[in-house]
Amino acid sequence: MEQTLVIALVGILGIGAQWVAWRTGLPAIVLMLIAGFLAGPVLGVFDPEHAFGALLEPMVAIGVALILFEGGLSLDFRELRHTGSAVGRLATIGVVLGWLFGALAGIYIAGLAPEVAILFGGILVVTGPTVVIPLLRQSSVKSRPASILKWEAIVNDPTGALCAVIAYEYFRKVAEQPGATLFEVVPPLIIAAIIAGLIGYVAALAIAWSFPRGAVPEYLKVPVLLTTVIGVFVISNLIEHEAGLVAVTVMGVALANMDVTSLRSIHPFKENVAVLLVSGIFIVLSASLSIEDIRYINWPIGLFLLALLFVVRPATILLSLLGSNLPWNERLFLAWIAPRGIVLVAISGLFALRLSDLGYTDGNLLIGLSFAVVVVTIVAHGFTVDFVAKLLKVKGTTRPGMLIVGSTPWTIALAEQMRDMKAPVIVVDASWQRLALARQKGIPFYHGEILNEATEHNLELAPYQNLVAATENEAYNALVCNEFAHEIGRDRVFQLGESADGDDKHALPASLRGRALFESGFGVEDVSERQRQGWVFRKTRLSEEFDFEKMQEKLPDAANMLLLIRDNGTIRFFTHAAKPEPRAGDTILSFSPPQTKTAEEKAAKKASKKQGVQPT
Repeated sequence: MEQTLVIALVGILGIGAQWVAWRTGLPAIVLMLIAGFLAGPVLGVFDPEHAFGALLEPMVAIGVALILFEGGLSLDFRELRHTGSAVGRLATIGVVLGWLFGALAGIYIAGLAPEVAILFGGILVVTGPTVVIPLLRQSSVKSRPASILKWEAIVNDPTGALCAVIAYEYFRKVAEQPGATLFEVVPPLIIAAIIAGLIGYVAALAIAWSFPRGAVPEYLKVPVLLTTVIGVFVISNLIEHEAGLVAVTVMGVALANMDVTSLRSIHPFKENVAVLLVSGIFIVLSASLSIEDIRYINWPIGLFLLALLFVVRPATILLSLLGSNLPWNERLFLAWIAPRGIVLVAISGLFALRLSDLGYTDGNLLIGLSFAVVVVTIVAHGFTVDFVAKLLKVKGTTRPGMLIVGSTPWTIALAEQMRDMKAPVIVVDASWQRLALARQKGIPFYHGEILNEATEHNLELAPYQNLVAATENEAYNALVCNEFAHEIGRDRVFQLGESADGDDKHALPASLRGRALFESGFGVEDVSERQRQGWVFRKTRLSEEFDFEKMQEKLPDAANMLLLIRDNGTIRFFTHAAKPEPRAGDTILSFSPPQTKTAEEKAAKKASKKQGVQPT
């Protein structure tokens, strides 16, 4: 099969699996593994090794490097205020214990040769951002355990690779010079890792200095950044195998904490690149698996996999966090969640060949065993993360919420309605005085500038899937919507103001604005004036008997429908661009003028009083 066709199929299968996961709620990684396995060894649609040949290994290696760099860019040291102690323990004590327990399980349960078990135990230290981050994205977990898992995955990926390098270099040294000691192997490798880290840090400094000063034009910033990451990775690998993973991780973390404002504009691009790389690499690696690799799996290997799930990981986490201030329910959650991914497979495949060259026949087993670990851990953790999170009470808010920017009487009234309908809501404003009404009404609020980068770390944004910008400044509202569109979704950011298809030639371009609240295009002054006239929010619940048409008959003609909330909490807005289809069970929120009694109603009420009938 032609290489271009293979590349197209990899993209279709990877992104297709991600889309199906989004529609169904199933773990995306599981679906990608299934798609690749079916396309490769089962149906024989394509063979990546045959299609790409010698380029396959460097392609995967560079892809992993870019994924680690992108993950490093998401690590802000301010998160460590709440998780630092746990992350530090897992990156030191946890690595040692995980390596020890994994090696012992390999020797005494799987029956591997001690050398192979020790090397594989080092690789098992990794969990991997390529699987942890999609799991966290799909399952709403509280911020602290989610942050610990994310930090552990990104930090321990290069650490696990270095552990494997140390083990391999020691066994190679012993094969060449019987009687060689660890002291002859470990210090040079640690020095190589330090040098690689310094290379990554210097590269980050160069980017942080050059980008804000205009040394690189805007259209070249992304190409320069990606080329620099690949260059740092390759150069560091020339110093020592797998040291490049350390370099790119350090580079990403350093850049994330240097306050380089120029990087904010490329965040959507680098996230899209990460999604494409994760999808493609998982499809390629699972399609590369052969039936012969699976035949190595037997009962001892099965027991070894169970030991990883129920003994090695729990013992590693619980002993590492012994004496920490982390609650026990969060410790138990961390003890269960440890899916493995791309780095484990890539490094195992590399060292399987090297161990075979040294004469260790069990080395070939690492390829099938690594895939078995990936499949078992992803399936076990991917399908149980929601259940375990609920069981241990570390589940975050699952009902979609609303983030309101700007504290005004109108937004506070809206927030009260959302709170009454059990939807998570918060009002954000930089003025403490404007937030006074929110404090009086008991509405959750955040005092700070929403566009400040620190807000992202001080305010947990995960529960809020919809943003409403309703300050008095239309341009500021548009800026807020434009900033959060890539994170929340362009169709989930809204603002008060002229509708995008209005006739005002001075209106902001639709591409810069959020979707207009209300089909009529009410602005801030419009809703404020109407509120002074007595307009109010009205909630109406639809049923089979009282449908949408009957509701419209009851409402005043001037009423404007704002949104509806379904039984599962899903929020849908009525805008110029989209009109949801109301159905029984929905609650519709409208902004309506005060209802006045018609002449017929007044006459009926007067007649009922004369007859002694009390009005209902």
